[in-house]
Amino acid sequence: MLKYLSLAAALAFSAGAIAHNHGNLASEKAKELAQKYILVDGHIDVPYRLNEKWEDVTKATDGGDFDYPRAQAGGLNAPFMSIYVPAALDDSEQSTALAHKLIDYVEAIVGRAPDKFAIADSVADVEQQFKQGLISLPMGMENGSPIQGDLANLKAFYDRGVRYITLAHSQSNHISDSSYDVRRKWKGLSPFGKTLVTEMNNIGMMLDISHVSDAAFYQVVELTKAPVIASHSSLRSFTPGFERNMDDEMIKALGKNGGVIMINFGSTFVDQVARSWRTKMADLRKPIEEKLGKESEEYKGFEKEYRAKTPFPFAGVEKVLDHIDHVVQLVGIDHVGIGSDYDGVGDSLPEGLKDVSTYPNLVQGLLNRGYKEADIAKILGGNLLRVWREVENVAQAN
Repeated sequence: MLKYLSLAAALAFSAGAIAHNHGNLASEKAKELAQKYILVDGHIDVPYRLNEKWEDVTKATDGGDFDYPRAQAGGLNAPFMSIYVPAALDDSEQSTALAHKLIDYVEAIVGRAPDKFAIADSVADVEQQFKQGLISLPMGMENGSPIQGDLANLKAFYDRGVRYITLAHSQSNHISDSSYDVRRKWKGLSPFGKTLVTEMNNIGMMLDISHVSDAAFYQVVELTKAPVIASHSSLRSFTPGFERNMDDEMIKALGKNGGVIMINFGSTFVDQVARSWRTKMADLRKPIEEKLGKESEEYKGFEKEYRAKTPFPFAGVEKVLDHIDHVVQLVGIDHVGIGSDYDGVGDSLPEGLKDVSTYPNLVQGLLNRGYKEADIAKILGGNLLRVWREVENVAQAN
């Protein structure tokens, strides 16, 4: 795993504050802060990675962005395990079955190493497990498809530890329109989706508006009685036209709601140059998809060949920091967090943030930009824990 910043990003760091230790660009102070405070990552795709190829992440692994030793080194305490269900399975029993299977994987991680990991169902669990030196594994469902329009499924997934639902993914489903889907079936939320917002408030499950259309976002914010999250989104002002990211007016509405946006690290989420590279590559690949299909060897191998001819323009830590700065300038320090999308964005992670061992590099950048320790603690996890606690309080009040 590369852990080096690009030259430009490296020069942006204060040379005296950086310890060049095995490629780690963070000072001892940055490492200390990453270990001192609860570090929550809103979205890590370990379960689906294990479904594709099983690895024992309780030990060091050759593949992926996450394992126990690297999480420990990075100070990661509460990675939300993504229960990701592809949109291709929408409206099928396979959708619900896969979600339960992925939860089984999370439980298996804990079962293999109860001295290292624990399921976290509440803020109190995270705080207690932090004191015990355990890595908490709360869960978030990416794509509400497994609910299947049945609130009994919502309760079943809550009982198994799911604490947020990303209402849709890459296609509009029975709950919400997707930012990626040009067919705006519901013009926001479906009738069931509007019911689901209320029921998630009542049960104590966070509403995640990453992936949904703009209209769906505003409808969620209007209906909810509790703050919402964007578990792994970045800012549209840096990637014009990319609706998957949030624009400034949405960020302001999120701030007014009391919610938090957790910044996605993927280069194509944070940098327009990388986004343009991706768009051009996809345009060139499109005729192959139309002629031979996505399962063809030509389609599957196209990106690798394209990268060899036209290297991917990785972002650096500084770009991720720019997104954090922008949220803080718009709505204040209380509404931004970390939602890396590790194990979910493939080979597009920024230089200096290649896996879960590298959070101290982000902390170093925050220190260099003048963020105080209390502010860094909020970004690392305090803001998300505040929202989660408020969601719990709303449910208890009902």
